[in-house]
Amino acid sequence: MERTFKVLRFDPEKDKKPYLQEYEVPVRDGMTVLEGLFYIQRRLDPSLAFRFSCRGSVCGSCAMNINGRNRLGCETQVSSLKGVIKARPLGHFKVLRDLVVDLDDFWEKYKRVRPYLIPSSPPPEKERLQSPEERGRIGDTIDCILCANCHGSCAVTGTDSEYLGPAALLKTDRFLRDSRDGAGDERLRTVDGVHGVWRCHTILNCQDVCPKELSPTSSIMDMRKKVLKKRESDGS
Repeated sequence: MERTFKVLRFDPEKDKKPYLQEYEVPVRDGMTVLEGLFYIQRRLDPSLAFRFSCRGSVCGSCAMNINGRNRLGCETQVSSLKGVIKARPLGHFKVLRDLVVDLDDFWEKYKRVRPYLIPSSPPPEKERLQSPEERGRIGDTIDCILCANCHGSCAVTGTDSEYLGPAALLKTDRFLRDSRDGAGDERLRTVDGVHGVWRCHTILNCQDVCPKELSPTSSIMDMRKKVLKKRESDGS
């Protein structure tokens, strides 16, 4: 059995604009879209460019838009898709070639929120202990794989180039919840602004496309409450 793949192609060195190229791919039970792209690249068109790494829904490298929805190519079953399978690059990013996008802006926003533990005390002799209850407060915010699906689907990131975006804001909340972190006030100041938590329109696109079923929107709402509480305590 064959399925039709239509893949967006664009090489800025020779193409004036993107176009869809059609391929016929033999499919089997359990085949993923990423495997279909491998078949195209290895058997039909070696010039096709796309990202991949773990192939196990862990690294996030193969994030792309498949049939109108941002997904991971490695976990999207061909059998779950109806009709022609259309693969496009993530939205809101500059296309470097075919399905490969420039993620520099995504990583810059991620770097801006300082996505690492900032303790308020010197390192202990062994480790910074955390009770099961304290670990529970972090919840599943730690499970983000930085695939950028949420960033590419967010209506705000497409119109506000300074907006931190759902992934960076989710990561901020992850450390605000961490009992070992001592930079809570600084983190809240980073996200308290027109390009931070107040810019979110709660459309929930980010939640809808997250392969780990996380909710950046919920984190953003929680941080809004923390910001207001801090303002009240500061008397501002």
